[in-house]
Amino acid sequence: MDVPLWLALIVVGALGLKLIRPPWWLVAVILLGGYLLADSVLAPLIDHTITK
Repeated sequence: MDVPLWLALIVVGALGLKLIRPPWWLVAVILLGGYLLADSVLAPLIDHTITK
């Protein structure tokens, strides 16, 4: 099943806010950072590390 990245980020953010109740700015920073890393030159290295 292919899920768009933006949809996965919204779901993870909503669940994180509902279950853990962290500050909203922390959730925004983590989600934005993850989104930017997924589109960076480090993405192949991260992918190789995770799927290894």
